[in-house]
Amino acid sequence: MFGKSKSTIRNILIVEDEPLVAFDNELHVAAAGYRVVATVDNEADAIAALAAHDVQLVLADVKLANGGSGTQVARIAHGKGIAVLFVTGSCPADAQKYAIGCLIKPYTARELVAGIKAVDQLLAGAKPKAMPSVMSIYESA
Repeated sequence: MFGKSKSTIRNILIVEDEPLVAFDNELHVAAAGYRVVATVDNEADAIAALAAHDVQLVLADVKLANGGSGTQVARIAHGKGIAVLFVTGSCPADAQKYAIGCLIKPYTARELVAGIKAVDQLLAGAKPKAMPSVMSIYESA
């Protein structure tokens, strides 16, 4: 589904409950030329942001504030045709159903940006030129 799209990533939603990680991700994503439409720490705000913004990629942690689930956010994003890259310490077992890949924490700023660029290339129908060693792309992507 995602590999056939010719659009590229412009707008990213960050779903992360660790404030310092969220802040760093915002800085690195924006410095790489992408627009962060929102940074949220819980499931309800993430779902609201998906409805309110034009999003091409969701960077989602799995465990969120207030007991929320990044996997549920990924399900909803996937249903809307929005790519999801899990950014987490441990990818959920069903991640392949809803996400294009998974970037394992801890990752560097360079690895985060390289991961986004790899997803961007996949969405454009191309093979990624480079991918961080801490990232997995799913075959269904």
